[in-house]
Amino acid sequence: MRRDRRSPEAQQYRRLYKTSRWQKLREQQLRRHPLCAKCQARGHVTPATVADHIEPHKGNERLFFQGELQSLCASCHSSAKQAEERRGYSTEIGLDGWPVDGKHPAYRG
Repeated sequence: MRRDRRSPEAQQYRRLYKTSRWQKLREQQLRRHPLCAKCQARGHVTPATVADHIEPHKGNERLFFQGELQSLCASCHSSAKQAEERRGYSTEIGLDGWPVDGKHPAYRG
Protein backbone atom coordinates (compact mmCIF):
# COMPACT_ATOMS: atom_id res chain seq x y z
CA MET A 1 0.00 0.00 0.00
CA ARG A 2 1.25 3.48 -0.90
CA ARG A 3 1.83 5.80 2.06
CA ASP A 4 0.39 9.34 1.86
CA ARG A 5 3.20 11.77 2.79
CA ARG A 6 0.94 14.83 2.97
CA SER A 7 0.34 16.66 6.23
CA PRO A 8 -2.71 15.54 8.23
CA GLU A 9 -4.44 18.79 7.19
CA ALA A 10 -3.76 18.13 3.50
CA GLN A 11 -4.93 14.54 3.82
CA GLN A 12 -8.20 15.78 5.28
CA TYR A 13 -9.01 18.26 2.48
CA ARG A 14 -8.04 15.81 -0.28
CA ARG A 15 -11.61 14.52 0.03
CA LEU A 16 -12.80 17.74 -1.65
CA TYR A 17 -11.18 16.63 -4.92
CA LYS A 18 -13.43 13.56 -5.00
CA THR A 19 -16.71 15.52 -4.87
CA SER A 20 -18.94 15.79 -7.93
CA ARG A 21 -18.97 19.57 -7.41
CA TRP A 22 -15.19 19.72 -7.87
CA GLN A 23 -15.26 17.32 -10.82
CA LYS A 24 -17.74 19.63 -12.59
CA LEU A 25 -15.65 22.74 -11.84
CA ARG A 26 -12.50 21.01 -13.08
CA GLU A 27 -14.21 19.88 -16.27
CA GLN A 28 -15.58 23.38 -16.94
CA GLN A 29 -12.16 24.98 -16.36
CA LEU A 30 -10.37 22.62 -18.74
CA ARG A 31 -13.08 22.98 -21.38
CA ARG A 32 -12.92 26.80 -21.25
CA HIS A 33 -9.11 26.94 -21.07
CA PRO A 34 -7.68 23.77 -22.62
CA LEU A 35 -4.05 24.96 -22.74
CA CYS A 36 -1.50 25.27 -19.94
CA ALA A 37 -1.33 28.92 -18.81
CA LYS A 38 2.31 28.70 -17.71
CA CYS A 39 3.45 27.12 -20.98
CA GLN A 40 1.50 29.72 -22.95
CA ALA A 41 3.30 32.50 -21.05
CA ARG A 42 6.56 31.03 -22.41
CA GLY A 43 5.20 30.78 -25.96
CA HIS A 44 4.53 27.02 -25.86
CA VAL A 45 1.29 25.22 -26.68
CA THR A 46 0.66 22.38 -24.20
CA PRO A 47 -2.66 20.72 -23.37
CA ALA A 48 -3.75 21.33 -19.78
CA THR A 49 -4.75 18.41 -17.57
CA VAL A 50 -4.99 20.11 -14.16
CA ALA A 51 -7.42 22.75 -12.86
CA ASP A 52 -5.18 24.57 -10.40
CA HIS A 53 -6.22 26.89 -7.58
CA ILE A 54 -4.33 30.15 -8.21
CA GLU A 55 -4.50 31.00 -4.52
CA PRO A 56 -3.69 27.97 -2.34
CA HIS A 57 -6.90 27.01 -0.54
CA LYS A 58 -5.30 25.10 2.37
CA GLY A 59 -8.62 23.34 2.97
CA ASN A 60 -10.75 26.51 2.96
CA GLU A 61 -13.89 25.25 1.23
CA ARG A 62 -14.92 28.72 0.03
CA LEU A 63 -11.57 29.18 -1.74
CA PHE A 64 -11.64 25.59 -2.94
CA PHE A 65 -14.99 25.89 -4.69
CA GLN A 66 -15.11 29.61 -5.46
CA GLY A 67 -11.46 30.62 -5.84
CA GLU A 68 -9.97 31.47 -9.21
CA LEU A 69 -8.60 28.56 -11.23
CA GLN A 70 -6.02 28.25 -13.97
CA SER A 71 -5.40 25.39 -16.37
CA LEU A 72 -1.96 23.77 -16.17
CA CYS A 73 -0.19 20.76 -17.62
CA ALA A 74 0.84 18.12 -15.07
CA SER A 75 4.51 19.09 -15.37
CA CYS A 76 3.95 22.77 -14.55
CA HIS A 77 1.57 21.92 -11.73
CA SER A 78 3.89 19.49 -9.99
CA SER A 79 7.11 21.46 -10.44
CA ALA A 80 6.82 25.18 -11.19
CA LYS A 81 3.60 25.76 -9.26
CA GLN A 82 4.78 23.88 -6.16
CA ALA A 83 8.07 25.82 -6.09
CA GLU A 84 6.19 29.09 -6.62
CA GLU A 85 3.99 28.39 -3.61
CA ARG A 86 7.04 27.69 -1.42
CA ARG A 87 8.93 30.79 -2.68
CA GLY A 88 5.98 33.18 -2.76
CA TYR A 89 6.44 34.22 -6.41
CA SER A 90 7.09 32.74 -9.83
CA THR A 91 10.51 32.93 -11.48
CA GLU A 92 9.03 32.47 -14.96
CA ILE A 93 10.18 34.94 -17.58
CA GLY A 94 7.75 36.19 -20.19
CA LEU A 95 8.33 36.66 -23.90
CA ASP A 96 9.34 40.28 -23.17
CA GLY A 97 12.25 39.09 -20.98
CA TRP A 98 10.65 40.24 -17.71
CA PRO A 99 9.21 38.07 -14.91
CA VAL A 100 5.54 37.25 -15.48
CA ASP A 101 4.71 37.50 -11.75
CA GLY A 102 4.18 40.98 -10.32
CA LYS A 103 5.31 39.65 -6.92
CA HIS A 104 8.80 38.87 -8.32
CA PRO A 105 11.61 40.79 -6.54
CA ALA A 106 12.48 42.50 -9.86
CA TYR A 107 9.35 44.63 -9.41
CA ARG A 108 10.13 45.77 -5.88
CA GLY A 109 11.31 49.26 -5.24
